[in-house]
Amino acid sequence: MIELRSAPGDLPRGRRIYAIGDIHGTADRLRDLHAQIAGDLKRRPAGSALLIHLGDYVDKGTDSRAVLDYLIEQDPVPGLPTMFLCGNHEETMLAALSGDSAAAADWLWGGGRATLDSWGVDPATPRESWPDHFAPQHFRFLRRLGLWHQEGGYLFVHAGIRPGIALEDQSREDLLRIRHDFLGSERDHGFVVVHGHTAGFQPVVRDNRICVDTAAWSGGPLTCAVLEGDRLGFLQA
Repeated sequence: MIELRSAPGDLPRGRRIYAIGDIHGTADRLRDLHAQIAGDLKRRPAGSALLIHLGDYVDKGTDSRAVLDYLIEQDPVPGLPTMFLCGNHEETMLAALSGDSAAAADWLWGGGRATLDSWGVDPATPRESWPDHFAPQHFRFLRRLGLWHQEGGYLFVHAGIRPGIALEDQSREDLLRIRHDFLGSERDHGFVVVHGHTAGFQPVVRDNRICVDTAAWSGGPLTCAVLEGDRLGFLQA
């Protein structure tokens, strides 16, 4: 059972949102977490619900291809509407596979070697040949990822926002990569930001943000925030 506590934000009555943090190639944990969400919905039906993935599906962990194939080919939680947001690792991966040599170097340094390995690609092969190993559906999935979702008293985004800047004026760079200026801010943003990107081994809850990147690829759990009304809980795999 989920232990619900007071949340820093709220949703309309009867609405529930599940928000999963950075996956990074941990396919088995993702399947486990989706099963837990399905079980929670069965035990505690919601008036309406939504599942949001906050980005960083690939890199670092060993099963990036399995993660994408699973999300593309299956309905993760049957009957539950699902949203996929972009992370900085997907952006870098797409740039690398589009021929950007600087992005390719960043990708390999930041965990892309594990992703190439999961597709059976030797990172030492010419970069020009890398895209040949990826199916069209992989590119379609990556290119259709959203940047953010706002609902009730929450904003869902991969990394965070730049404090003091209106949402419509936020840069893509900040939405996908910001850390210190956002994490250190105590400003009331007008909504509570639910995000990943900055790993710890347990979720972080502040008055203005909730972080659910719990280092699943390096020994921590894969975490899902469960938000309903003015309450908050967590599922972990």
